[in-house]
Amino acid sequence: KLAETKSKIKSLGNVNVAAIEEYKEVSERYEFQSAQVEDVEKTKAELTRLIGELTEQMKIMFMEGFERIGKNFTKIFTDMFGGGHAELKLSDPGDPLNSGIDIIAKLPGKNVPSLDVLSGGEKALIAISIYFAIMQVNAPPFCFLDEVETALDDINVDRFANYMKHSDLDTQFICITHRRGTMEAADMLYGVTMQERGVTKLIQLNVAQLEMDLKALEK
Repeated sequence: KLAETKSKIKSLGNVNVAAIEEYKEVSERYEFQSAQVEDVEKTKAELTRLIGELTEQMKIMFMEGFERIGKNFTKIFTDMFGGGHAELKLSDPGDPLNSGIDIIAKLPGKNVPSLDVLSGGEKALIAISIYFAIMQVNAPPFCFLDEVETALDDINVDRFANYMKHSDLDTQFICITHRRGTMEAADMLYGVTMQERGVTKLIQLNVAQLEMDLKALEK
């Protein structure tokens, strides 16, 4: 029995006299890391909850803004085209934040199945109407438009220009244009001329002041 016991003890190998200290160190490290993992899991759960709340708030804000833009677009489209009907719809109402947006437009006197068959000018005027509808929700102080009405015919240029001129937006429109209708509706004109070769000169005309002076002369 003694020989058998000695054999079993020998088979255990060398005794690690530092095992108690190593166990204590590993145990402390395990407890520390376990606490860190628990904190991370709590933080993850809290972030997941916050993301869910923010997503719901974003959905509410998006739908409110989308509905306002849609109503504005319907009205502005009718003003721009002199009739017809248009609206914006979500492709997937159940998931508004990832949904596409469908533009439905029925021009006065036309029955078209898709926007693809419309002319470039008609598409441009629809895009301008949507842009103005967005501005109605949150009007910026300045708006730069770079020849956006180039593809429009003269009648629609006049409608576009009159909308800007008589808009209730608290926005200053700055247009780069070559169209007469837009220039006629402007309060101030700026241009560049070259009276002498190689010498560029900036010219300006205060149309609003000129109109006031002419009315005063007529009286």
